[in-house]
Amino acid sequence: MNKLSSVQIGESVTVRKFDLNAKTALRLQALGMIPGTQVTVLQKKGKGAMIIDLRGTRFALGPSISENIEVSYAK
Repeated sequence: MNKLSSVQIGESVTVRKFDLNAKTALRLQALGMIPGTQVTVLQKKGKGAMIIDLRGTRFALGPSISENIEVSYAK
């Protein structure tokens, strides 16, 4: 599986699972990021932070979060 942190700008992927603490995982789920959701990487910042499009809303994620989200590419 691929990590969200390795996805390049402009690519869309599907969230598969989280390997995060319960509080962070629940917060992402409350924002609409659940397994099966498609996200698109809009920007990547210098120290690993990224901005994603999730259901039409932009979110910033730090590297400690994006490195622990498994994704897959559409076939």
